[in-house]
Amino acid sequence: MKMKVKLFITGVIILIVSVNCTHKTEGSAVTFPEVSDPVQITQNGKEHLFASYYGINSFSKSQKFATLLETDVKYRLSTENDKAMLGLVNLHTKEFIPIAETAAWNFQQGCMAHWLATSPDSLIIYNDLREGKFVSVILNVHTKEELKVIPYPVSAVSPNGKEAISINFARLRITRPDYGYGGKGQDPLANAVFPENDGLFLIDLETGKAKMIVSIAQIKDMVPEGQIEFFNHTLFSRSGTRIMWFARAIGRPFRNTTPFTVNKDGSDLQPCFPEGWFGSHFDWLNDDELMITAKFNAKKMGHVLFNVGEENYKRLGGELLGEGHGTFSPDGEWMCTDTYPEDGTREQKLYLMDMKSEAILPIGKFYEPEEFSGWWRCDLHCRWSPDGDIIGFNSTHTGSRQAYIIKLTYK
Repeated sequence: MKMKVKLFITGVIILIVSVNCTHKTEGSAVTFPEVSDPVQITQNGKEHLFASYYGINSFSKSQKFATLLETDVKYRLSTENDKAMLGLVNLHTKEFIPIAETAAWNFQQGCMAHWLATSPDSLIIYNDLREGKFVSVILNVHTKEELKVIPYPVSAVSPNGKEAISINFARLRITRPDYGYGGKGQDPLANAVFPENDGLFLIDLETGKAKMIVSIAQIKDMVPEGQIEFFNHTLFSRSGTRIMWFARAIGRPFRNTTPFTVNKDGSDLQPCFPEGWFGSHFDWLNDDELMITAKFNAKKMGHVLFNVGEENYKRLGGELLGEGHGTFSPDGEWMCTDTYPEDGTREQKLYLMDMKSEAILPIGKFYEPEEFSGWWRCDLHCRWSPDGDIIGFNSTHTGSRQAYIIKLTYK
């Protein structure tokens, strides 16, 4: 492997960025794109983060703007009294442009802002708390006009921008506080282990109506026992025909996880893994193949690729890639993933992997201060731009939570 390495120091962090790298594997050469230094796109003084979960596109189709949240909250969970400012960052000028306030947000998933494919340079949907209820709002980011307020919060949006998935964020607040919202904008149904009236809801974004396609009670005989079952982490397949999500429960004494997929009409419900493989993060490579970080064959956590409905599981990247937030480039040729802070060094790493050869290029190391441990932690949570030539992520290596981009130049 021939590699040019840039080593530079910023405050308390040493960043190592590898560029112009050619990796030979099994007789063929893999040419990685040139990788820029990380660029901070937000200003110090307030905390900033991308306004959605990892893997969700945060960039307008033109790649001129990205959706970010701005807040004064730092070392604690946000509550319904902590409104964050939702805004656009101009990637050319680094200007933060406020567009709306929201009380339905957290440090892990922001306010679940999505650009809508129906108008990908001007329309977004995001979550808010209004009149004591969690809702989602369709907003024109340039005129700041609210086109529609939908009486359900969103956790995933279809690639066509016309449908969304909704889950119970109040239930999440009592099961996974860092992923829920304060304010009890929904009934958490705290006394029901397997409620029949809660689950996965499909929203028609044109009419604002929703229907439940999978109830929590429906999967009772398909999951291990727990103290309270809940749904989290939803994602449409590339064509929008199928949904992936996690059914989880607290108890036993630890949280257990069962990944599921289902057609958007509620048919063909099926678990993805044998019991005991756990599962933490995932992405659709295409309509048939999924990647989930899981305990492959009861071994250490890794990125596991498989076909829906089949048992031909394959571990990606070998032992180098452990548990992380893996997400595929729009063309499916690359995967970017991160790591949790390592013991001792508290370094978080970013990796780029070629999907054909599984050759891996380290593209950054970032120190997370101890003060960011806990529910307000800052995972890197990488995400791709629509053209696949920008990777965005969050980091606290300067001592505050800020947003960054890395630019890729393909040969």
